[in-house]
Amino acid sequence: MLRIPLILLFAITGLFLSGCATPPNNPNSADDIRNAQDAAQGEAETYNENELAAAISTHLGVTSESAATAIERLFKDRGQPVGYITGEEGGGALTIGARFGKGTLWMKDGQSMPIYWQGPTIGLDVGAEAGKVFTLVYGLNDMDDIFRRFPGVDGSAYLVGGMAVNYQRTNGITLAPVRTGVGVRLGANVGYTRYTKKRSLPF
Repeated sequence: MLRIPLILLFAITGLFLSGCATPPNNPNSADDIRNAQDAAQGEAETYNENELAAAISTHLGVTSESAATAIERLFKDRGQPVGYITGEEGGGALTIGARFGKGTLWMKDGQSMPIYWQGPTIGLDVGAEAGKVFTLVYGLNDMDDIFRRFPGVDGSAYLVGGMAVNYQRTNGITLAPVRTGVGVRLGANVGYTRYTKKRSLPF
């Protein structure tokens, strides 16, 4: 007499659990990373388009129209950043080479600090170059979290408004370096960039 109620109980429990179950999320998917960054930046102060367009135009020496075009594309892709890096970098290559840079990280909440970066490059690239770089910073809650290795994101490199842009991403933090006058060096963005407190070797 007790077997029927037990069977019904198991059946009801199984249906309830299956109805409440949710499919596993892929932690590496672009949507999950974007949602995590949006949640983090929802609690932090962020820069708006006008502020960054003016900053890019001044630092990189481009027209305000070109800067606005680049910012419009970046904001469409990633939203409003919590900070940015202004700096200078140089490098050289014979197919395989290296890139070095130094600058300042500026956060919307008023914090700032010096920063260095370096990394190997590989691609259709021969010779040496030097120039300025303006990097938008997303998903960074603690400034010290930027001191790590950032791989380049496959397929993220593009030209907009006469400037080259590519994305670097790790642990929910995304960096978007914007450069001028790099041309074919978009092909040199394979690899990673390591950000440090002091100048270091690229490897």
